[in-house]
Amino acid sequence: MRMIATIILSLMMSGAAMAATPCEPRKAVAPGLARLQTAMTNNRFIAYNPTGLKVIDGNVTVATPESIRADLKILRPHFDALITYSARDGNEHVADIAAELGFKAVIVGLWTPADTEEIRNAVRMARKHPKLVVGLSLGNEIVLGERGTWENMRAYVALLRGRIPEVPLTITEPFAQFMDRDAAGFLLSVDFLLVNAHPIFEKWFATAGPVNWAEFVVKVTNELAYEFCGPVIIKETGLPTGPLNSGFDAEKQAAFWRELERQMPPTKHHAFAYFAAFDAPWRTSDFNPMGGNHPEEAFWGLFTEDRAPKPVVSGLPKLKE
Repeated sequence: MRMIATIILSLMMSGAAMAATPCEPRKAVAPGLARLQTAMTNNRFIAYNPTGLKVIDGNVTVATPESIRADLKILRPHFDALITYSARDGNEHVADIAAELGFKAVIVGLWTPADTEEIRNAVRMARKHPKLVVGLSLGNEIVLGERGTWENMRAYVALLRGRIPEVPLTITEPFAQFMDRDAAGFLLSVDFLLVNAHPIFEKWFATAGPVNWAEFVVKVTNELAYEFCGPVIIKETGLPTGPLNSGFDAEKQAAFWRELERQMPPTKHHAFAYFAAFDAPWRTSDFNPMGGNHPEEAFWGLFTEDRAPKPVVSGLPKLKE
């Protein structure tokens, strides 16, 4: 693996401006990539997991269509594009309900891309809503969590490519995994990147501030956009609002997002999703690919688990229908 600390240092030491364009455009891309890039430019994404879906000690509580509809009604005034994590346990209803409520774009996630039920559900959503479903993400941090290899991921992409060749495909990993030399061959098989880039997990986080936190995300995006030569969407970043005794709070969360909005206006080459839609206290009992105890996992939402907006939302202009 590359010397990630060296990469981060060089990113932070250089200027903050985004590159005007990535390098030479990729020649082999899904026909639907232009629709994805239009959504990147024109729509406001948020990473969404239903409030009704919980996984505690391996036991799944399935989200109902009614709870999903309630979630999406809360989100719709401020967001018109979604990125999901799964295509089962209730998530198979997301595209249908999003279409009813006037969302403009959905990137459908599969938690386990070898799961035949998830594949079937994802393909159904993409075919039923060809204008709404602008991409598929095959797994979230599978390589980081050692649930699969780059070769496994390449096989999953090839499988879905055969089923829905028109839909842009990707996977989701932290930026460091995509910068790993072992990923180079795999990256040729996908149409865009979904990236997790969390400043709170960097050693310098506590001594920096909103400008530096946002600059880090901008630099990571810029580096990946250049090396990948294709569209990059930051799927996860931001700050949680707790625990308070760890130095997290709602004011810092809001300050980060206002700064990232300023430093990284969306284009067809790079964009970001707000992370996450709702708090999820159950996440502290869920599998974490980083291992250890991570109490901040409960507090990433822009809304509470009860769907109440946090201060960050008040600074986010409502969208026109």
